[in-house]
Amino acid sequence: MDVADLGLPVDVPSTALFTDQYELTMLQAALKGGTAERRSVFEVFTRRLPHGRRYGVVAGTGRVLDAVENFRFDEGVLGFLRERGIVDEETLKWLAGYRFRGDVWGYPEGEVYFPGSPILRVEGSFAECVLLETVILSILNHDSAIAAAASRMASAAGDRPLIEMGARRTHELAAVAASRAAYVGGFATTSDLAAGFRYGIPTVGTSAHAFTLLHDRERDAFQAQVESLGRGTTLLVDTYDVAEAVRTAVEVAGPELGAVRIDSGDLLLVAHRVRQQLDELGATGTKIVVTSDLDEYAIASLAAAPVDAYGVGTQLVTGSGHPTCSMVYKLVARADSADPAAPLVPVAKKSSGGKSSVGGRKWAARRLDRDGVAEAEVVGTGPVPDELAGRQLLVRLVEAGEVVAREPLDVARDRHIAARAALPLSATQLSRGEPVLPTEYTRDVSGS
Repeated sequence: MDVADLGLPVDVPSTALFTDQYELTMLQAALKGGTAERRSVFEVFTRRLPHGRRYGVVAGTGRVLDAVENFRFDEGVLGFLRERGIVDEETLKWLAGYRFRGDVWGYPEGEVYFPGSPILRVEGSFAECVLLETVILSILNHDSAIAAAASRMASAAGDRPLIEMGARRTHELAAVAASRAAYVGGFATTSDLAAGFRYGIPTVGTSAHAFTLLHDRERDAFQAQVESLGRGTTLLVDTYDVAEAVRTAVEVAGPELGAVRIDSGDLLLVAHRVRQQLDELGATGTKIVVTSDLDEYAIASLAAAPVDAYGVGTQLVTGSGHPTCSMVYKLVARADSADPAAPLVPVAKKSSGGKSSVGGRKWAARRLDRDGVAEAEVVGTGPVPDELAGRQLLVRLVEAGEVVAREPLDVARDRHIAARAALPLSATQLSRGEPVLPTEYTRDVSGS
């Protein structure tokens, strides 16, 4: 459920200073040079996926829309810029009235992407578009990295639910964004109450080892928790001796005990032993939750274990080894004057070292084979071929400065499940490999 559906007050501060200084100094120079109002097209893309990854996941789009809406230069922000001498008075006057009034197109949140995919396209004057570079990239790079890791973990987990519990392993605000991205990528719940409050993500949690250690006996701790939270609670059983704890847990809660959690040791071996013990004690419906520095590989290794749910923290909120997606925001087309009717001219960076880009305002479509399985990401300029017209990926997100595509978070989550399912089966393999779809470029040869 989206926070808007909950009617919860959520404070979103001005995002105007979530930027790099050179965005403002470029603006000042463009204002002085008379090029600031040239119609321009910027695109977000990545030249490559993280090493060994087979697909990327678009996440953070909803947060980008919030950031664009709240990109405002109030008196406090303008005073800071004036005091530091970052830009001149003419530029400060222009910034005081800044509102993004352009258009934004993009892959919808939860969609998958590949190298070269035009994940986001921002159109407007150079002045209004260039300022958004840093905040857009900071959101998309972070959230998409988390969502990609979450997606791999969800694939490895199969039908078993995943609990996001990484708040203590990252910055307090990044933790909220990470929880949101993890939900898009396939996680079911979070332990982070701020994420539950802001985005309506289901929250879970019962007790830690400290609660057991607080009591004179483990039995006393279990008794207190069951009396407070009911027999359906989850008891942590690895503070001392696991076998003894499981026996005590069932004695205290009865066969109606909801679950036990294992947070250490050889999880595969311990899970089998605990399942056998629970069944022998008559607690056949009691579930087993495992935690302890899990990643997608550890989750996959537990596929044959009698585990019912996984809790993941550190590896998730750090992108499981890839905390960014290396997305960039590049000018790909611009007019040669401020005349609104001036045609767009493709532009591109030409350099060695793998940092070149492809000019032109692009569309993207996903071509399917005869069985309906995706076989290529097609990126082009100019007219869209008739056979791909119904397979276009970019949707309008902002029109003339107004957000037109807000949606509940569950929609993005469901979209990702469908998008991942439409990829070749090799997409979900955890072994290192190339992107599961090739990116094909087609150029406009009509001169339009």
